[in-house]
Amino acid sequence: MKRALRICASVVALAAATAAMPVAAMADWLEEAAKPLKGTEVNGIFLDRPGYRAIIKLLPEFEKKTGIKVNYEIVPYENTREKEVLNFTSRGDLTMALVDLVWIGEFAENGWLVPVEELAKDKAITDPNLKLDGFFPLLLEAFGSWGGTVYGLPFDNYSGLLFYNSCKLKEAGFDKPPATWEEVMTVYGPKLTDKSKNQYAYALQSRRGETQSADSFMRFLWPFGGSLLNKEFKSNLMSKESQTGLNFRQDLMKYMPPGVVSFDHAEAVNALAQGQVAMITEWSAFYSTLADPATSKLGDCLAVAPEPAGPAGRLPALGGFSLAVASQATPEQQKATWLFIQWATSEAIAKAYVEAGGVSGRMAVYNDPEIKAKYTFVEPMVASWQAGVPEYRPRFPAWPAISEIVAEWGSKMMLGEVTVEGGSKEIGTRMEAILGKDGYYDGKKKLLQ
Repeated sequence: MKRALRICASVVALAAATAAMPVAAMADWLEEAAKPLKGTEVNGIFLDRPGYRAIIKLLPEFEKKTGIKVNYEIVPYENTREKEVLNFTSRGDLTMALVDLVWIGEFAENGWLVPVEELAKDKAITDPNLKLDGFFPLLLEAFGSWGGTVYGLPFDNYSGLLFYNSCKLKEAGFDKPPATWEEVMTVYGPKLTDKSKNQYAYALQSRRGETQSADSFMRFLWPFGGSLLNKEFKSNLMSKESQTGLNFRQDLMKYMPPGVVSFDHAEAVNALAQGQVAMITEWSAFYSTLADPATSKLGDCLAVAPEPAGPAGRLPALGGFSLAVASQATPEQQKATWLFIQWATSEAIAKAYVEAGGVSGRMAVYNDPEIKAKYTFVEPMVASWQAGVPEYRPRFPAWPAISEIVAEWGSKMMLGEVTVEGGSKEIGTRMEAILGKDGYYDGKKKLLQ
């Protein structure tokens, strides 16, 4: 499995050349770089999630320092890709692309993004402390890179984590969270579920859409040794390992609340926050919601651990975004957007960003003693990012169409409308038809995911 970071040689050279520069010499680089760009506007899309609310809190600092105006529209995740694709194909006003892990192949192959290597050639607008090697390698590879080229810098980065109510576990006789999915099923599930009191061990966000395909379906393939595709890009869903994982998910539903198939992130998080369930596997970005007394009853009972391991080990969910410069922007807008992206993802503001509720892709901030002490999600999240699967969801342009198929038939499996075997065959047949039409089987396209 390919996990090594592949960055263009010139960008590596840039990172190496700037890594040893004294921070004091870099303090005013942004103000100097922005002087010719004062009054330029950056246009992008944000989501209504903690990481975006965090950068919005810090935004006045950037605008004051640079004179660059950052315009953003808050869009539901479900509509974001469609809105961006329409904007790029019609040469609209977006100067910045918000790129989900699974959109990077589509956006890069269509020429909608400016490579970082090209931007970094202009030293006048490039942070001398850019330090691409300061990002977690897994994140820069998965979120920002395609075909060996870096297009975006990691932003609003997620790892799947186990959030749990330590008080409920203690009451049930447990002094630690489950280490494996098998323990969830055979040990924790029975003791933490009391249907007469509407109390359940676990909730799995499974609403039809990307939540079903990414957060529910894919979560139970990798840890069990399965995968969506094999090396030839044919369906791997009928393998013993994939079938074991999907059947395990089906069996685990007896310890989940009724209606869990309609749970999105908000419902799963709320089920834990309000005490209906004892455990959820959710993105690291939801820590601030679960820790906030205004939205959660957990208080000191909130605890965090890595996702449970399966027979193939601990291979947690991987999700998140990168920020990239849109090729359709004018030269001045591209420069201003590049300045904003570097600032928003920099080591310089990483601590303030985390304290405002964001999750940084920078390694250094998580070595800060104050951050480690204050945010209990840091240690398990960092552990998850040491060894993950960049292709947790395939990142090629075909994924949006395939995701719809997985979401439809994955939901039908959970609802009992089809068997796991029958649903898997249906997904495989339809998925291979798309990949064949797109040229993955006749050599027209490289087998990149």
